This record gives sequence, structure tokens and C-alpha cells, in this order.
Amino acid sequence: MNKTEAQIIVVGSGMNSLVCAALLAKRGKSVLVLERNDRAGGCIRTEELFPGFQHEVLSSWYPLFMGGAAYPELKDDLASLGVEFVSNGYTTGVALPDGRTLALRQDIDDAVRRIEAVAPGDGQAFGAMAGQLFGKDAALTFGLLGNSPYDWKTGRLLFSEWRKRGNDGLLGFAAESLESFRRWGQRTLSSDLSRAMISPWVLHTGLGPDDATSALIGKLTFAAVVAGGMPVVKGGSQKLVQAMQALIERHGGQVLTGVDVTEVIISGDRATGVKAGGTTYTASQAVVCNVTPPQLYGRLLPQAPEAVRGRAQAYAFGRGCMQIHFALNGPAPWRDPEMLKVPLVHLADSMESVCMSVTEANNGLLPRTPTVAVGQPVAVDPSRAPEGKWILWLQLQEMPSHLKGDAAGQIEVPPDGQWNDAVREAMADRVQARLETVLPGLSSLVIGRRAYSPGDLQAMNCNLVGGDPYSGICSPDQFFWLRPFAGANGAKAHKTPYKNVFHIGASTHPGPGLGGGSGYLVAQALTRK
Repeated sequence: MNKTEAQIIVVGSGMNSLVCAALLAKRGKSVLVLERNDRAGGCIRTEELFPGFQHEVLSSWYPLFMGGAAYPELKDDLASLGVEFVSNGYTTGVALPDGRTLALRQDIDDAVRRIEAVAPGDGQAFGAMAGQLFGKDAALTFGLLGNSPYDWKTGRLLFSEWRKRGNDGLLGFAAESLESFRRWGQRTLSSDLSRAMISPWVLHTGLGPDDATSALIGKLTFAAVVAGGMPVVKGGSQKLVQAMQALIERHGGQVLTGVDVTEVIISGDRATGVKAGGTTYTASQAVVCNVTPPQLYGRLLPQAPEAVRGRAQAYAFGRGCMQIHFALNGPAPWRDPEMLKVPLVHLADSMESVCMSVTEANNGLLPRTPTVAVGQPVAVDPSRAPEGKWILWLQLQEMPSHLKGDAAGQIEVPPDGQWNDAVREAMADRVQARLETVLPGLSSLVIGRRAYSPGDLQAMNCNLVGGDPYSGICSPDQFFWLRPFAGANGAKAHKTPYKNVFHIGASTHPGPGLGGGSGYLVAQALTRK
């Protein structure tokens, strides 16, 4: 029988919701998760797109979760429920259309040697950068990302670092954090291969290499992947969702799907529950919402103060994303067989081409030479495909949400600027032809191809506005203290103008990814003595 009462109601069932609910349930709280779709998981969505092939339609990789604060507390429970994270000792790499490739293992020192061998000086530069990130700057960087910006721990951290560094040291850290990747890359790296290898990691937060803070984001993401690997869930990520749901239920909670919450019920300055259709769900302690700011303050809390609603409507979403999935009748035809071991390879001409594609997409144009994240889940988990077969998981993060034209002048876009099947498949053809430059003979191996446009992504998950996979661009005005915004009637970080309504998800600190960070922080707040 479905529950209609709980201490804590969680709206939405993405990674942050599941982490928050699982932790709260384990700690003795009565929890009810309400999901509008017909399945839980948000951007975790495993489907058999072709017979025998298990594809991650949206997200796929779990370095942030395994390196995050929630995993140690959930690790044993998830393992007991059949969740196994697997890695293969390789992490990332790059492929250039001119034939050059580089594969990296899960080892900083080995990466230094490999980069140095093909780009003298750049390996040492990477080693120095990683040493600073994981050494001198580790406590400050990871402390800022791991704590709530307004928590006393953050204030204590900043004071401690000020005592170590002084004013000049802290200002120097701030200046480096605001730098663009292009500026850092041109100053620090001598090889176009090195810049082409690292710069695409900037895209994994919705930024581009010319944007402020992109140097820190790019360096940190790339170095963290090389150090921590690219783990996946054996058998498919849906097993993680099922285990999280089972864990919640094991402790008396419940996850309901097909429940579209339309309103948070407010009495005075507190929430008493939510409405979904003709049903009222009562929350005696708190309501936690995993939605975008416009949804939270436009649909669920329309009575919020005008200043908050105005800030929410001004919240900016980034470029769109495409996902393309290939089922292959054999391993991907890399010229260098070692590339078959790499979980995630970026195909890029150069750092400059990444910058150009970002600019084209920002201006509404389909990019001529998009950067392609080429995921190879079978390299890590052979159970995803029949024996001898292969999967390519492609992500393209430089797509316009609204179409104004084609930078190459080849694809006709509709007058209304909306993605349609014809544009999607034409763009997928362009990407497949681009893949052939580094995977000669690919097309002869294709069993099936399935593409998803930015419009398709939004249709699957309403938090992916315009196909933005990060639920809002991580520009400096929408990051850390300012994510999603601050200074409006108490709405900041995970707090809202209402004492017991909390905001989590990719639109909140510490931002997007499968880390579960905001869910963990709110669970901490709700169980703090």
C-alpha cells in the first residue's frame, strides 16, 4: 500500500534524491520519494536499445560518487544488494583526426611519463599541476566543494587557509581559479595534443575553454579522472537505482513513480507536504526538492517572494547535449589497439576547435567539427554486450538548444528552431563520419545506432532544460556561493525562503555530476543534532 505520510518527502528521484533518501532512511527517518516519470533514477537510465546490448542512455560514469562523501556510508549496503563498481586500470585519452592518439592509465606518475614521451615538457607540467591540486590546494579546493558554502566548516577552512597563505596567497588562489583554460593552456602546455586532450574536460560542466573558471574545472576534472579512474556499475547503472530503492524500502521508506508533484503546501513559513493530482502527501519534518530553480519557484512554490521568483526565472541554462549510442559487431577499429582499453576518449582537432564549436553552439549553430566524448563501457564491463561485440557511448556537449543554422551550411534547420528527427539524424551522420577519421571502417560494424537530441533529453527529464545535461551552466555567477543564486529572501545554496523546504540537484552546490553531493549535504543538515 502506498504511503501518503512521512517525516521527509523528496521530490524527484535522481542521484541526489536517492542519496539523500537512502542516508535519511538509514539514519532512522521516515522517507517518501515521489517521481513524476515511470521509473526512478533521473539521468540514470539503462535500456536494451538493441538485443543483448545494455546502453546507458544518459549518464554512465561514477568517479564522483565513489570519491564523494556519501559512498563510504552506503558502500556496504549497496554491495549487499548486488552493486559492483568496476574499473579496468585505464581512464581517458585523446584521438586526433591526424592519427595521433594517447591512452592514459589510472596512475598520475604513469600519465606524466606517457604525456612527456609525446609532448616533452607537458608531462612535467601535468605532474606539477596534479601535485598542486592534490597537495597544496587539496584541502581548500575539495573543502570548498565538499561543504555547504554557508556552513561554519567553510568559514573555519577559509580562516585556516588564510593563516597559512596570507592575503596574497588566498588572492592568488582566487585568481588561478578564475582563469580561462585557453589562457592557462597556452601558457603552460607546449603541445596541441596536450591541450586537445585536457580542454574537452571543461565541457563536462557546461563551460567552454574561453570561459572564466574553466582552467580550474578542466584541470581538476582531468586530474581527478586520471587519479580515480572511470568506474561503472557492472551490468548497468539501473542496478544502482534498484539497490538504492531497495535500501530505502529496507528501512521503511518508499519510492513512488508516476507521481507528478504540482505544489508544495505551505503554512506560514513552513511546508506541511505536497500535492500530486488529487492526493496530498504529508511531511512532518521537511520537503526536499530536486528540480530546477524555475520549476521550484514557478510551479511548486508560486507564492515565494517576488525577488526569489525573479532570480529563479533569470537562472541561465547552458548549451544542449546529444547522446548517440552504437551497437557494434566487433571491437571499435582503433589504429592503436591500446585505445580499446580506454573508458572515455575525446575526439578533438585541437583546443581551438573545442573553443570554436562552443562558440558556434552558443550562437545557435550546429558545429562543423564537434568535440566527441567516445565512451567504451564494454572496455570496463564486458557484460554490457554479447561476447565479441562492442558499445560506443557518445556525448556531444556543444549543441545549440535552439537552432539558428548550421555552421557547415549543409543541414537545413526548421523555421521554428526546434530539433526534429531529420536534424537529429543528419547531425548523427556528421558525427559518424567524423568518427570514421579515427575509427576507419566503423560503419561496416554498426548493428544499430540510436541518437537523442537536446529536445529528446528534455522530454526524458524535465531538469534537462533545452537539453542542458548540467541543469544550468556553471559560470562564476552560478557556482559555489552563487549556485543557484544567493541573497534573495534567504534562498541560498540548499535553503529556500521556507524553513523546512530544501533544494538539491545539479542546479545547486556543488553542481552537476553523479556525486550525490547536494543530497548528502541536505541529509547531513536534516540529521544534525
